[in-house]
Amino acid sequence: MAEPTDSLLRRRIASFGHAFRGVAAALRSEVHMQFHAVATAVVIGLGFYFGISRLEWALVSLAIGTVWTAELLNTAIEVVVNLVSPGYHPLAGKAKDIASGAVLMAGFGALGVGLLIFGPRVWALL
Repeated sequence: MAEPTDSLLRRRIASFGHAFRGVAAALRSEVHMQFHAVATAVVIGLGFYFGISRLEWALVSLAIGTVWTAELLNTAIEVVVNLVSPGYHPLAGKAKDIASGAVLMAGFGALGVGLLIFGPRVWALL
């Protein structure tokens, strides 16, 4: 027998709650996530200040989303690695380094987007 629609809807809504709780937990426990939150606020503020185009907003949004996604995945990987390997293990360290490298690459990409969009505008103010 199929489940009632309201039960399915409740589960879907609850899954959003779990996801938001995960983001909040990462923000509370990870300094890097707090840095990304501040950087996101600054970039959004600059976007409004400079009146960037819709295409530029799309690129900035993709860059922000990519960095946040990479950082959240990195945090999840670190938590799982710490759970399964509480002591030092070279493979655990390698997994953490690779996940951290993904955040670094996403950050470089976002920096490139930021420099291309905001660089000329900031330079014009100087």
